[in-house]
Amino acid sequence: MTTIILQRTIRKGKAVIGQIGIPLEQRDYTVQTCTVQTLENADYLIPAGIYPLKRTWSPKFKKPLPLIDEVPDREGIRIHLGTKPEHSTGCVLTNNEGMDLINVLFNQQKKWYDEEEMLIDVRDVVDA
Repeated sequence: MTTIILQRTIRKGKAVIGQIGIPLEQRDYTVQTCTVQTLENADYLIPAGIYPLKRTWSPKFKKPLPLIDEVPDREGIRIHLGTKPEHSTGCVLTNNEGMDLINVLFNQQKKWYDEEEMLIDVRDVVDA
């Protein structure tokens, strides 16, 4: 099982800035953990906790995107591109590099582990 960590670090108005640690693997060992910046809207933060992470088809974006599943009172939270907190009503936003690394991780899981379960560990704001 692979777990990525979303650590929220700074809150500035409606913007909650954090980072995702993405462990890239080569068979049975981690080669490196890459860290990319995230952005969330403070009005729509999902509760801290550990959730299943899947890649499913997004009808809105018309492509497969990561989905944070089993979030209380939500149908699923997407991870996608974005640069402003207003772009999110619960989604976790990242940049192109972040999306590329997440896609590499999903592709590695599919190739080596036959779609082994992945989790995302969401940790609350450190500097509120």
